[in-house]
Parts: sequence; structure tokens; C-alpha cells
Amino acid sequence: MSTKELEAVLLASYQDFKLSTDEKHEFKGILEQFKQDPTKLSFIRNRAFLLVSDNYRSDKAAYTASLKWLENVIKSIDSIRHSSAILSDCYFSPGDECANKIISLLNRAKSSVDICVFTISDNNISGAVKSAHERGVKVRIISDNDKANDLGSDIYSLAKQKLNIKIDRSPNHMHHKFAVFDQKQLVNGSFNWTRSASKYNQENIVVSNDDGLVRSFLKVFDKLWRECERVGS
Repeated sequence: MSTKELEAVLLASYQDFKLSTDEKHEFKGILEQFKQDPTKLSFIRNRAFLLVSDNYRSDKAAYTASLKWLENVIKSIDSIRHSSAILSDCYFSPGDECANKIISLLNRAKSSVDICVFTISDNNISGAVKSAHERGVKVRIISDNDKANDLGSDIYSLAKQKLNIKIDRSPNHMHHKFAVFDQKQLVNGSFNWTRSASKYNQENIVVSNDDGLVRSFLKVFDKLWRECERVGS
């Protein structure tokens, strides 16, 4: 959307000094397109201020209404800026930091969880995966075909419980260890989803809501999903 089109949207809503419910939805939808573009968000903010100052009216009621309109516009912009802030953190093992964070994200997932991991044998993590599936979260799992046959692997057990699981059929390993929650939050690192990784190994995960990273990992996930073979019926 061009700057002229953005100005037109602002001007149309400014005519009656109100952001109606429909206008708010439309405006937030437009702002969402620019949440990674602070220059455009600043342009919209500055243009809103100019609209009020350039169209100053001595009528107190009209001026008060125009200030209320401006307040609503700024609040909408600030909410987009806040939601687009990149937040990242890191966790380490030995210890339960990594596993506990993964379980917490699984427990909070609302719509989807895409898991791409070398192996899953930590029953606590597997239980949280199963619980997410049972409450209606769309869970997809990709894992390594060789590791799925290891003693203690939960891959086939989860497949029997009707989870959507695929494994590679390559002579090489599917060695990724990442997951994306609600298409918004990424977990990636060396940490295998096993008890030994928590108890003994020097491992790590990084958790981030960076939209660019999330999109990149989802692209890799979807490519592997198309290439891998479904487990179970």
C-alpha cells in the first residue's frame, strides 16, 4: 500500500472524527502489514497529527472529537508496535530449563504446533504434546526414521494416539531440533527432546518471536512435510 493510499484511509476516517468498529478493524489490518516497517508506522502517526493540526477548528466539541480520534489512531499504532517487538531468550542444560520451557509453550499453544526433532523420548514432553493434541491444537511432528525405532522413542506411541506424524526415508538423518508454536514463536537449538539431554548433556535452546525466523523455519518444515512419509493410518 502506497503512502497516498494510507493518507486516504486516514482522511476518510477523520471526516467524522471517529474510528468506527469497521474502520478500526480495517485500520488494524492495514497496520499489521507494516508491523516490521517502522518507517511506515511513523509516517501514519505523523500524518494523523498533521490532520488534526492542519484542520484545527475553533469549535470546542469538534476539536475534542478530533483529539479523541487521534488518540485512537495512536493507540492502534502503539499496539502494533508492541506486538511486533522481537523477544528472544535462551535456556541451557544439564537441568530442566530447556524441557520446562518447551512444555510451557506446548501447554500454552492455542492453534498449532509444528515439531521437527531428531527424536522424542522424554515422557514429560510427549505428555504435553499429547495434551495439546487432545485439546484441539493442530499438532504436526516430523522426526528421524532411524531414531523412531530406538528403545524409549515416543514417536510410534504418539502416532497410535492419532497424532499427525511423519518420518524421513533418507539414508541420512533428519537432525533438526526445532518447533514453531501458533506460527508465532520458534524454539531452536541443540537440545534433543530426551531425558538424557536434560540430565547429562550440555545443550541449549533459543526461543524467539522474530517473524522472519518463524517464516523461514515454517518454510523448511512445510518442505520436509511434503517429502516425508506418514506414520500410521
